[in-house]
Amino acid sequence: MLQEYKKFALRGNVVDMAVGIIIGAAFNGVVQSLVKDVITPPLGLLVGNVDFSNIFVVLKDGTTPGPYPTLEAANAAGAVTVNGGVFLNSAISFLIVSFAVFVLVRSVNKMMEPDEAPEPAAPTVKKCPFCVQDIPVQATRCPHCTSDITDEPSPHAAS
Repeated sequence: MLQEYKKFALRGNVVDMAVGIIIGAAFNGVVQSLVKDVITPPLGLLVGNVDFSNIFVVLKDGTTPGPYPTLEAANAAGAVTVNGGVFLNSAISFLIVSFAVFVLVRSVNKMMEPDEAPEPAAPTVKKCPFCVQDIPVQATRCPHCTSDITDEPSPHAAS
């Protein structure tokens, strides 16, 4: 059983997946910082709020009544809130991550594409001129209608 596990754990796909998950987690940290520290502040200034994470609606006051200046204050008081700003930050993060992954995959695909398009494969079938069925290119007689297949179709099928 230990040998089977070792074989499974060290297969290329499992190791590649583990590396991808680790890099993805690190990439997520970078993107979260990009959204929180670089993109969100200017967007917040444009709409009049400095921080989207403090956009929330109080559904029920906590132990101390509102209004609450920040989401942290509302959470500390035990208030029930709908956190639209946190969701907005998450949506922006998702869009940035998905766009970055798209660009990465697109770049990798372009690197893997051959410089020249492959030559189209030679046809392996042709149409019988009499019964219009697909037949092998090398055929001299149609297996469907038994016609003699030549360069010029004969006026009648062979019997």
